[in-house]
Amino acid sequence: MAILKHINSKNANYGDAEKYLLFEHDEFTMKPTLDADGHLIPRADYRISSLNCEGEDFAIACMRANLRYGKNQKREDVKSHHYIISFAPRDGPENGLTVDRAQELGEQFCKEHFPGHQALVCTHPDGHNGSGNIHVHIVINSLRIAEVPLLPHMDRPADRRAGCKHRCTDACMNYLKAEVMEMCHREGLYQKDLLNGSKERVNEREYWAQKKGQLALDSENAARAATGQPVKQTKFETDKAKLRRTIREALSHAASFDEFSSLLLREGVNVKESRGRLSYLTPDRTKPITARKLGDDFERASVFAVLEQNAARAAEQPAPIAEYPDTIKERIQREKSPKIAPNNDGVQRMVDIAAKKAEGKGRGYEKWATMHNLKQMSATLAAYQNYGFASPDELDAALAAAHEEMQTSLAGLKELESTLAGKKELQRSLLSYIGTKPARDGLKAQKSDKARRAYREQHESDFIIAEAATRYFKEHGISKLPKRKELQEEIQRLTAEKNAGYNDYRAKRERFRELQTVKSNIDQILHREPSRQRKHEQER
Repeated sequence: MAILKHINSKNANYGDAEKYLLFEHDEFTMKPTLDADGHLIPRADYRISSLNCEGEDFAIACMRANLRYGKNQKREDVKSHHYIISFAPRDGPENGLTVDRAQELGEQFCKEHFPGHQALVCTHPDGHNGSGNIHVHIVINSLRIAEVPLLPHMDRPADRRAGCKHRCTDACMNYLKAEVMEMCHREGLYQKDLLNGSKERVNEREYWAQKKGQLALDSENAARAATGQPVKQTKFETDKAKLRRTIREALSHAASFDEFSSLLLREGVNVKESRGRLSYLTPDRTKPITARKLGDDFERASVFAVLEQNAARAAEQPAPIAEYPDTIKERIQREKSPKIAPNNDGVQRMVDIAAKKAEGKGRGYEKWATMHNLKQMSATLAAYQNYGFASPDELDAALAAAHEEMQTSLAGLKELESTLAGKKELQRSLLSYIGTKPARDGLKAQKSDKARRAYREQHESDFIIAEAATRYFKEHGISKLPKRKELQEEIQRLTAEKNAGYNDYRAKRERFRELQTVKSNIDQILHREPSRQRKHEQER
């Protein structure tokens, strides 16, 4: 799934940002990596472009604009903003995302959401931790060099004026996250809900503390192994990670908040509820950690929901029978229970060995295909039985029903997309019309026709925008303009519905594809030849 990160910088040297994008850097110290001769090492693969720089170097263009408007001259000023859109590693092999396409999406995203800013857009094909995720860097000068249209997250006139600075507020980040989700859904990429938090919230500082701690632990374990000493632990945990594990363990045994508090207190953690929020104080700290910094699973609502479930489950259990003595119980618990590896691999299509041999495949491929077909035959029969089909005709009926459900879900999703697109177009026209209000009010204040004509010529662009918005309202029969806040809330509601609909469509599409694979394998096992109509329906 794609995620969005933001970093602001007070570094007055804009060239450092470009240097980071073009040359390799150490992931821990963030210093450039040098070769044996002390030269910078260029990155193996990247795409980079600049926007609104008028043919100049990004750093020179930014400094020239800062001098022209007299901004970003103090040490404490935020000079630039760095946004990173990281796509899921699976988007490349499964959804066809390429570095060039990601670069196009990044440039389009920058033009739409950071208009009027000098910017660098650079795409790297791999993450710093070797995860294989394509990601796009967008670095913008905090100063705006041109007046821009009013965007939904802007709440001050200065947010759209030339010579003013970009503000990354909570409303701005939520708007940008929603646009990233919309972009991924539009492009058919993997995406999760970025607006409703996460079960475990790991910030930048904790992430790097875990990385550095793991590296130090690995080095220590390697040194201990070299001297024959036993290794204490292999996975490094931050203080917050330990606290999360402690809280989860207490939650799994508690049925009330008092019991939950006492279990945590045994581990030295003091939990406090204030104003409907929870905070946790560990022995090594003087200031408690709020649940919001740990994740949604540790908030008051989630904690009390788990406690209620535990209480209900405990009420349903019958009275316990006499236990084994402690010695027998301990011996039983020490016995190693067999582990069953989960089967994460779905049913795959069987290979037509005869057709492949006709294409020129050799003996090695035939041997592999025979083993593959045996495994998939077993998996297919297991899936066939799990679905409860009594005959191939029932499988055909289930496949047709799954196809119909998938198409119905897709039709509903398309309808939601159309409605959402209409609401966003209305929002753009409304914001454009609201942005021209000072010019329209100024026209009313003119006393003579000559003054009004001169005023219109002076503010011609504003009146062109206002007339275009007015035409849009008339064409769509809008006599009363909606309130800006209500329209934004409706767009957010439709976006949430669309995300849920998209997930529903994906689930139904996966079920249809699985049934499709099962049917294809069953036909091959029974040597059935699918009809043309059925074959065409499967290929869709």
